[in-house]
Amino acid sequence: MKRMVFLYLILSNAALFAQSYTSYFTGNATDIVTNPSGGICMMGGATEHDEAMKWFLQNSNGGDILVLRATGSNGYNTYLYSDLGIPVNSVETIVFNNAGAANDPYVQQKVAQAEAIWFAGGDQWDYITYWRNTPIDSIINEGLLNRHIVIGGTSAGMAIQGKFYFSAANGSVTTAQALANPYHVRMTVDSLAFLKNKFMEEVITDTHYDNPDRKGRHVAFLARIFKDWGIGAKGIACDEYTAVCIDTSGIAHCYGDYPAYDEDIYFLQTNCDLSTPEPENCTAGTSLNWNRGTEAVKVYRVKGTQAGNNTFSMVDWNTGVGGTWEHWYVNNGSFQVSTGTPPNCAPVSLEENTKEAYSIYPNPVTNGIVTISGGKEKITGISVYDSNGKLVKSFDGKQAAIDISDLRAGLYLIRVLAGDGIAQYKIVKN
Repeated sequence: MKRMVFLYLILSNAALFAQSYTSYFTGNATDIVTNPSGGICMMGGATEHDEAMKWFLQNSNGGDILVLRATGSNGYNTYLYSDLGIPVNSVETIVFNNAGAANDPYVQQKVAQAEAIWFAGGDQWDYITYWRNTPIDSIINEGLLNRHIVIGGTSAGMAIQGKFYFSAANGSVTTAQALANPYHVRMTVDSLAFLKNKFMEEVITDTHYDNPDRKGRHVAFLARIFKDWGIGAKGIACDEYTAVCIDTSGIAHCYGDYPAYDEDIYFLQTNCDLSTPEPENCTAGTSLNWNRGTEAVKVYRVKGTQAGNNTFSMVDWNTGVGGTWEHWYVNNGSFQVSTGTPPNCAPVSLEENTKEAYSIYPNPVTNGIVTISGGKEKITGISVYDSNGKLVKSFDGKQAAIDISDLRAGLYLIRVLAGDGIAQYKIVKN
């Protein structure tokens, strides 16, 4: 009897373990190792744009494509493997039935072997609870950093791509709710470490932008990020039938069906031209007010085309082809749009360049004093830039420590000038 009970428990546990995910496989079962070209491809949430998906597949360089999702089945397999005409080794869809799949060795192996990973639509809170702070996000981030895999997603799969993200932990939020109270219970703006995409460090995305209810809430997301983290954040958004594919040089290619369909991609940024860019009022229980002379947020609005030849630079957040500039602002809870102008502040890239080995500490900065030491060359200058890329302090390099106690809390970039080179480091001031 004991043996039968023991066997029953083994079989029961195995059945539960097997039910944590469902796999659908198409193609060559033998793993292939290629050198993917990297990049990010994001879509607005309706049907996939074929040309953008071809870009995604081409950047895998014939490798293995992995689709991750929490609902649905194998709808992507044939489409990605054969319908688009781009040769790949295999396409596998893994549907997570619960969070336990993140600990399954087979699932982890497949994530580690993929040259391209696509996140399907669904509920981003499922993705966050299933994958954040698990072996899955660690393996994905290792692939992004060391193997240069290409990554992307649609709808909820796009929503999780930024450093900041709307988690939907308490359900979706409307513009009316967000603007009436930027700390509404459904305004769950998050920054806990998840996916680490290059060029998405200060970005929060949104999707289904054909719905006029999305624009105002997206501005509210930016306002919350400024208020809570002191960061002049940026945003990327897609109408439902558009896609944006960002190559490794930081150029965003905008796909859609214009002029047959009037669909846009949007690039939002806190106005770095303003001496006081933060919201006039962003507090719990009261209407958001972020006007700043009707220029609170600068937006580049660009049509998506079949060839993706309209572009925007994710390096300078200024240079674009095929689009127009708008100003977005919120006047006591009312979202408004006016004709805009390009930014003039020429923000620096916040990408770190640490080829010169200096020690920058403490980080985060708690008392306002930052010590800089080490390096082979004599330091001749130190500059501090805010998250908008604006120069906020400079030093002649004679100091062993610099004082930034007068700066607000948030993300900063320290540039160390020494010899004929520049080293850049991110710091966070609490």
